[in-house]
This record gives sequence, structure tokens and C-alpha cells, in this order.
Amino acid sequence: MRTHRAPIAIVVFLAGILPTACQQSGGDQILPTAAAAVDAGSGGECLSGDESLAATMTGGRKTFRFDTFGDEAFWGGQLRLHEAIAGEANGGVGPGLSPNQALALGLKVDAEALPPELIDQIEAGEVDLDDPAVTLALLQLNAVVGVTGFFDDAGAINGVGIQCALCHSTVDDSFAPGIGARLDGWANRDLDVGAIVATAPTVLPFARLLGVDQRTVRTVLRSWGPGKFDAELMLDGKAFRPDGKSAATLIPPAFGLAGVNLHTSTGWGSVTYWNAFVANLPMHGEGSFFDPRLDDPKKFPIAAANGFGHIQRDEDEDRVTPKLAALHVYQLSLEAPVPPEGSFDVEAAERGDALFEGKAKCSGCHVPPLYTEPGWNLHTPAEMGVDGFQARRSPENRYRTTPLKGLFSHTKGGFFHDGRFATLLDVVNHYNDHFALGLTERQKRDVVEYLKSL
Repeated sequence: MRTHRAPIAIVVFLAGILPTACQQSGGDQILPTAAAAVDAGSGGECLSGDESLAATMTGGRKTFRFDTFGDEAFWGGQLRLHEAIAGEANGGVGPGLSPNQALALGLKVDAEALPPELIDQIEAGEVDLDDPAVTLALLQLNAVVGVTGFFDDAGAINGVGIQCALCHSTVDDSFAPGIGARLDGWANRDLDVGAIVATAPTVLPFARLLGVDQRTVRTVLRSWGPGKFDAELMLDGKAFRPDGKSAATLIPPAFGLAGVNLHTSTGWGSVTYWNAFVANLPMHGEGSFFDPRLDDPKKFPIAAANGFGHIQRDEDEDRVTPKLAALHVYQLSLEAPVPPEGSFDVEAAERGDALFEGKAKCSGCHVPPLYTEPGWNLHTPAEMGVDGFQARRSPENRYRTTPLKGLFSHTKGGFFHDGRFATLLDVVNHYNDHFALGLTERQKRDVVEYLKSL
């Protein structure tokens, strides 16, 4: 794509334009027309179904995509991350973050938030995608998925916050790589969270919490790599596994969770528990959170010392709790995407289906159609034939049986909680050896094709 400077004033002038439509893209499958109609304030012009549910869905989608829960006080106010994004030429510090650099770090752009005039300019090669000022213009358009910029009356950025969508949404690349329609619930396995945070002018809050210097914090953040995040670091301070590799785990998808008991790889709790946990702790939002399990000074020394399991704000100051119900409804509505036509061998998948429920014994845990146990869905590390490092970082000391639908959408980065198995065949080989299943090479490949078809 050719890149030339476009007048930023044109982009800024269009900053308030946001599209609305009755049909949303990605995993937003339930009552899309009704939800969009309520969102657009159509007064029922294309409204259908239960209006109350539609309004709840719309509120949950808005929270998922755009609500910072007040975390700009941390990311902007304390880390000053917006200054690194802006760069010295735009009132910040350093070289700034250009659109090309942002895309390389895995950040995504919502093409539906771009005005037609800007799209024409980009297609004509008239926009300098190496200019951080264009990143600021995209933030003013609310087009950077999962990131909100805050601007003063003069148009200068003075803060930044993040949303659920930062890690748990991507785009379909329909306009260009990294630019397209939103795919809510898809894991962003391109996103290098640690590298992005490491660009902040200061990481002193993390350094104080962990009891290390800022250089060490940046080293840890950069060790995560694309598609990974360490939510437990601020609880136990364990930045690396015993083998010396990063303790960060893969960003999971947030779709296909309806009917599933526990929603994290180590069974911390339901999706609404994790929403409250993440919004208050990793995201640094302004809400209330309760989990006395974090009072254990041996397992969670940092959390226990800082009272992370007992965060209480007055009702009028709590910017998280009132959003949890609608957010929960919206997330549970996100269905797993269907594999693209031609992405797997149909005949082999049919044979693999029989093996999945037969010789391979997969369905004993991955029970169709949930593809996890209906009810208690946790196992000890010994049962799964893996080490217990990550399990021991959780209250249950176990691993969850992962739901399998939509596997094709998050193959990048590997499989299991930490990506230890690079391919699905590696996973099948592991269980074939662990359970002495005696699968032939062809049978293993058939099981893989079936997994790709889910």
C-alpha cells in the first residue's frame, strides 16, 4: 500500500461519524437486527424479538467494545501510554506510534468506523501510514479496536483507556491486513500486549507492585510475545516458568461459552467472574471485586499484601459492577464461528468424528455439542499428562477442558493454555501417547480434520 500524507484536518473533521447497521459482523449472532435498531434509536423501525433482551444485548455489546471502566486513570494517568502513542511531534514523547507500527503490534482497525472519504484516501495512497498523527486521527474516530483515546478541546490527546475488545476481538481483514469488520469474541493472537505496554514512558506502578526496577518490568513485558498475556503476574509475581520460558498464557476466544461451566483455562470461575476480575485488576478499572481466595499469602503473595480480593467502591463510583449483567448476556450470545468451506477434508473429518467418540476417547471429556463436560469440567495436571505450573497459579490447581468449536480461528500461537503444542497433530500425539490409544497415523490425521471442522 502506497503511503502519502493526507490533511489530518479532514480526518479529524470526520471524527464523530460512526456507522450503524441492522446486521453486525463477526460472532454477534443473536437478535442482531433488534440490537442495532435499539442502538440506532429507530423507535422500532426494524425492531423484532424481545425488546428488553435487545436493549440488554446492545448495552453489553457497547460495554464489550467501548467501555474502559475508568481504566484511563491508570493507562493514561499513571503510565502515560498516550504520550508514547502521540510522539514528541504531537505533544507526547519519543517517536510515536504510527498506524503501520500499531498494525505490526497486532492492533486492529474497525473499517466500519472509517468515513468513506478516508477510505478513498487510503485506497488512493494519500494517507501516510508511517505518521503517528494518523494514529491519533484513528483514535478520534474510535476506530482502533479495544483502545479509546481521550482528547482535549484543542484536539490534543490527554489520555488512553482499553476495553475487553482489545484482546478478545479482531477483524476480518476485508479492507487490508489488520483492517476490516469487527469479529467480536475472536482471540487476537497477533496482539503483543506486553510490547505495547512496555512503550509507556513509565511502568513505575508495576515496578512498585512487583518489587523490581522498571527495566526488569519491561523485560518481562517483552517476553510475553504476540497473543499472550499474564493475568496472574500481579497476583503471585511469577514472571517465568521453571524452564525459563515466559509464564504468560494464550489469549483465549470469548465466543461459544454458553452452557460452559468454567471459562478460563485453569477454572477460576465463570465468564462473569472473569469479567469482574479482569476489569478491576489487569485492566485497572474502577469497580468492586471480591474473592477471598486471593488472601492466601503463599499462593498469591502480591494479591494478599495489596487486598486485591477486597476492592470496594461506593455504588456511585463503581464503573464495573453495573455493566456486568449486560456484558455477560452479550458474551454468551457470541456463537463460535463456522470453519470456512474448503478448510478441512470432509471425508477425513467424518472418519475422525467416529474416532472422536470411539477409539480416540475424546468425547469422554469434550462432550458434544458443548465439547467440554456439562457440569464440573476440571482435571488435574496428572490426568492431562502435563506439568502443573499454571494450574498451581489458580485456586483450583487444575486445568479446564477447553471447548473446541471454532478452533480454526485461534490456531496461531499453538494449543493448550500456553501454546506448548504447535499443531493439532501435536495435541493428538500427546493424548495418544498419554492414554496409550494406539491410533494409527491416518487415524490421527482424521481426528485432526474433525477438530478443524468444529
